[in-house]
Amino acid sequence: MIDYESATSFLDEWGTFQQQVFFLLCVFIVPNGFISITIVFVADTPAHRCLIPAHINLTAAWRNSSIPLEEDGSSGTMVPSQCFRYKIDELLRFSERESCLDGWEYDRSVYTATITTEFDLVCDNSWKNPLTSSFFFCGILVASFISGQIADRYGRKIVLFVTLAVHSLFIFLQVFANSWAVFCALHFVVGMGQISNYVSAFVLGTELLGPRARTIFSTIGANLSCDVGYMLLPLCAYLLRDWRKLLLCLSLPGFLCLPFWWFIPESPRWLVSQGRVKEAEAIVRDIAKRNKIHPPAVIFHSSEVRFETERKKRSNNICDLLRSRNILPAVLLTIGYYAISLNTSNLYGDVYFNCFLSALVELPAYILSWVLFRWCSRRLSVFSSLFACGVLLLFVQLIPANLVLLAITLEMMGKFAVSTAFAFVYAYTAELYPTVLRNTAIGACSTASRIGSIIAPYFIYLRRYWTSLPYILMGSLTAVTGLLSLLLPESFGRPLPDTMAQMQHFPGTHDYIVGG
Repeated sequence: MIDYESATSFLDEWGTFQQQVFFLLCVFIVPNGFISITIVFVADTPAHRCLIPAHINLTAAWRNSSIPLEEDGSSGTMVPSQCFRYKIDELLRFSERESCLDGWEYDRSVYTATITTEFDLVCDNSWKNPLTSSFFFCGILVASFISGQIADRYGRKIVLFVTLAVHSLFIFLQVFANSWAVFCALHFVVGMGQISNYVSAFVLGTELLGPRARTIFSTIGANLSCDVGYMLLPLCAYLLRDWRKLLLCLSLPGFLCLPFWWFIPESPRWLVSQGRVKEAEAIVRDIAKRNKIHPPAVIFHSSEVRFETERKKRSNNICDLLRSRNILPAVLLTIGYYAISLNTSNLYGDVYFNCFLSALVELPAYILSWVLFRWCSRRLSVFSSLFACGVLLLFVQLIPANLVLLAITLEMMGKFAVSTAFAFVYAYTAELYPTVLRNTAIGACSTASRIGSIIAPYFIYLRRYWTSLPYILMGSLTAVTGLLSLLLPESFGRPLPDTMAQMQHFPGTHDYIVGG
């Protein structure tokens, strides 16, 4: 078969073409950082209480007295009820209570408007709030399952640009949503576009770049680009304060990336795997031209071309992937990452600063992931970071209530550890699976992990019943995931596999034998 790495070894590792592709694909990924955690601001729940209609002639003191006091489950103190008021005609006796028949009045000091305040997602409708996030992650789950297979069949580039257009368009359409149901339907499609775009950009960069540049892109490049978007999100949210204006702002960068079509080629490695060797050779020669290198007269030899053409007749699909069972720990990893990220609005202090801080701790995490990826065992690196996260989260719930800053510090350390592991997942997966199924493999692992991200918002919701419960569950599951990661094959120091025959087998089985 064609040894793609050897056949294209004459190309510079870091020539003009590689620098251009590296930069453009990183820019492509930045909008993904906006959208993943946007719901923290778009659907946050400000302080609220029952509305007393203006036509009821009550003084300010009586209006304050119209709200009964209830015990706060997290602090144990008595606070005004957010869901009940005294019956207006019984107000003088402070006896019977009733629900908020006339709606709610919301604190506008932090947000001008969120979907929670606009669609009244509080009290009896509070269950809709975490479900909003789950719709987004359900879209990611569905797209993770199908977009990878589409990209493996029809190409990385076409899926990259089509999903970017869909992603940006449906964020823009959300601005005009006039109900919670419409918003959720659009949010589902946004999730589909977001993960399809990210995975395609990630795989395309992995296949277009050489070994050393590939390691930098798949750990630092892609993840830091996403984190740049993450850090810009609280700044945009702070300046705009209104969920419609925020989404309008976040839809624009994707549209600005569409002209990159004329600068980013299809993956020649993928073209070779499909038997389209002449097209691959044309792209490789163009890369050599941009890097001012004279390519050899023959890049892919005729005997290898015939082999690839015959191999193309055997199509690979997701069934081949599932036999390997390498995606076992993926579900639990994402619960920890997204649950910590979505918990930002519940931390003590300013929500905008806390979100920025949560994004900021990912920067050194991604740098550490590159260091570990460059020089250390894959399995041990993932295990140590996940297990550390689990232990830190379990310690959070042991901190006394008055030591708030210590609890936030431990949670941010947990976020650092799980972000280090999260940065490993896509790069590690890209190393484990062959070119013929790489996009499908990353999509399938993302599908598995989305089960965790769909559940994650409800982990945060559980704090209404017991403040420590989310940390106990997140810590336990993340530590278990770390232990399960030790079952994965080791790919450190091995070349990227191109066929199923070159793929490593899962420990304890003999499904796939390491080739070459």
